[in-house]
Amino acid sequence: MKSICLLGSTGSIGLSTLDVLRLNQDRYSVVALTANKNIERLLEQCIEFKPAYVVVVDQDLAEVFNKKIEQSEAADTTVLSGIEALEFVAQLPEVDIVVAAIVGAAGLLSTLTAAKAGKRLLLANKESLVVSGDLLMSAVKEGGGTLLPLDSEHNALFQCMPDGYQTGQRAKGVRKLILTASGGPFLDLGLAELESVTVEQACAHPNWSMGRKISVDSATMMNKGLEVIEASYLFDMPADLIDVLVHPQSIIHSMIDYVDGSVLAQLGNPDMRTPIAHALAWPQRHESGVSPLDFMLNKQLSFEQPSFDKFPCLRLAFEALNMKGTAPAVLNAANEVAVEAFLNKKIRFIDISKLIEKVINNSTIKSADSIDSVLQADKETRMLSNQYLESF
Repeated sequence: MKSICLLGSTGSIGLSTLDVLRLNQDRYSVVALTANKNIERLLEQCIEFKPAYVVVVDQDLAEVFNKKIEQSEAADTTVLSGIEALEFVAQLPEVDIVVAAIVGAAGLLSTLTAAKAGKRLLLANKESLVVSGDLLMSAVKEGGGTLLPLDSEHNALFQCMPDGYQTGQRAKGVRKLILTASGGPFLDLGLAELESVTVEQACAHPNWSMGRKISVDSATMMNKGLEVIEASYLFDMPADLIDVLVHPQSIIHSMIDYVDGSVLAQLGNPDMRTPIAHALAWPQRHESGVSPLDFMLNKQLSFEQPSFDKFPCLRLAFEALNMKGTAPAVLNAANEVAVEAFLNKKIRFIDISKLIEKVINNSTIKSADSIDSVLQADKETRMLSNQYLESF
């Protein structure tokens, strides 16, 4: 039995993780669940999985939740609140596996804590790598744990790596990493049509079921840009050895080009339960609940180069990776502010990239040699981004 701490249990990754755990109840037990505000869903999860601890980050909601859970079948669960509580459950000695599924920079500190504690870290919180890649990979190495990526693309790359591969290393014989992208819901739209894109259209991903923020990132291809930065840190590869290919069918999740001319690809139906089950069971495999891939229903697989003119967020991500230092943290923070503004209908879809570029061009990029420098860059960027919002 492996014990699980699930950071972000009420989001899309959290729900998919619990689906996999239901199918493999003889293998796993849940020690801790955490959420930000969705206490109704969290209560249902506590009643079903009966964790020893639950964290509600919002303190006021935690008090409300505590009263609810005291009257439920999960009354023995201890309720905690605040960011510090996330770090507490992430390093519990009885926890074997930490699933980091909190969206945004809010998951940074708890992810670093799990890495330092030597846990098997299943990483879906891409911001932890984007914002503090060197710090996180160093923490994993020093803590003696293992980092396994949950993003479908990075998990695919990991599966295609040589036997015995560990993240953070440059694998011998690898010539290039090839990340695939669906292209999102606006792949076939022209530049002029993007000016009138609605929030509802941007959140309607053609292949994947995701949260609103990640769906918008997919529509702008910032999601793929952040994944490029992630891949650079995970696999110790420079930006010029990472390619992105638009693959609308989302069947090939990523590929590795080897120096001998071989290209290895990982294929499967677009369902996050596959990479989650793989990372939970690694180096073994077990049931995920995902249907087998039917090649007769997927007879044609197509590819094309993404357009930086149409998807400037992807260009900005490559530029931030090459700038290094706090540039990726600035990119990420500016994007979070811009996407939130778009979701609240304060700016247009095409203004997301414009705001990000304006912020990057007017930010001082510093060394990202400590968590304080990263957090300071994040804070300053959010302030600057909100100031610039007034001009849109």
